[in-house]
Amino acid sequence: MVATPEKVEHNHEQSSGQQRVAVLLMGYGEVESYEDFANYNEQALHLLTAKFAPVPAWIYPPLAKILALFDRHEWGHQHNDFISPHNAIFEKQRAGIEKSLQQQWGDRVQVFKAFNFCAPFLPHQVLAEIKNQGFDKLLIYPLLVVDSIFTSGIAIEQVNKALSQLADGSEHWVKGLRYIPSFYNEPAYIDMMVRLVEEKIASELAAAYLPAEIGIILMNHGCPHKAKGFTSGITESQALYDLIRDKLINRYPLISIGWLNHDTPMIEWTQPNVEQAAKNLIQLGAKAVMFMPIGFATENHETLLDVHHIIHALEKKYSQVNYVQMACVNDHPDFLSMVAQWANSHIAELLSEEAMVVNSELAAVHHHHHHH
Repeated sequence: MVATPEKVEHNHEQSSGQQRVAVLLMGYGEVESYEDFANYNEQALHLLTAKFAPVPAWIYPPLAKILALFDRHEWGHQHNDFISPHNAIFEKQRAGIEKSLQQQWGDRVQVFKAFNFCAPFLPHQVLAEIKNQGFDKLLIYPLLVVDSIFTSGIAIEQVNKALSQLADGSEHWVKGLRYIPSFYNEPAYIDMMVRLVEEKIASELAAAYLPAEIGIILMNHGCPHKAKGFTSGITESQALYDLIRDKLINRYPLISIGWLNHDTPMIEWTQPNVEQAAKNLIQLGAKAVMFMPIGFATENHETLLDVHHIIHALEKKYSQVNYVQMACVNDHPDFLSMVAQWANSHIAELLSEEAMVVNSELAAVHHHHHHH
């Protein structure tokens, strides 16, 4: 189809007009080259571990290198040079969400991805690019099911740091800002989780097992109980589990939460962990156990390797049980369109509201004044 002159004119007008929104989709990111493990771990220790463990800063570099050796052993030797599919899936998510949003907003909206720990997509690198492209409205959108200091919390911490570094002159280049923290209680996401579980049971288990013999473990990201008073994710994770469980329990009585914890010494983690949850259900008569990641939107080493380890350990002990490992929502078209849907109202607000003008020099003045 050839664009009519009016159409071309209209598009040009839109793109040269100021009103555009950059959507910053944020995720963890995972190393794709084993050389990067130590650097990745060091950043993760700084941003994550510091929030709940009393670790002196000088320990970070050597500890990161030690952890890197463990990672290399696990990914390289135990799992045949595993490379995490996380970043590739995240790019598909970004592209799918952008496509969906542009159907409504055209080129006034663009979706960028940032990873907490992976160059060249670190938040400060991506925000510099957004600024260069002339965007002045920003929607910060961590693609994370649950809001906590370890998810959206570090995303905001990194964005704030980057925005401070990118400020030039007295007037800030960001003229509008919105934020979507999490979607643990979004009905569309809850229903989708339920539907995926039911479809899997129908296709793989229903013919061979009674509903009461099918154990369902709904897996959340493990959380430490103490995080210096920050939101650690337990409340939303628990609510997410309850909402999904309520919709399944009348047909499938054997359901348990399962926390994918990190084994760190001296830290009290959420219980039961996934392995314990499986043992509990098997004790109650489960002959098949399904592992469904509800607290993760994107596949990563935890949903793949950790769950694989757990199933392997269970198979040794209970070889008669059938184990089913389910995938995250990843780039499922239904998921991408709902994620785009959740952003629409915020984009509408950003496009319609007057530009706010923030003068960072005023903060210093105000602070000084307050001091007297």
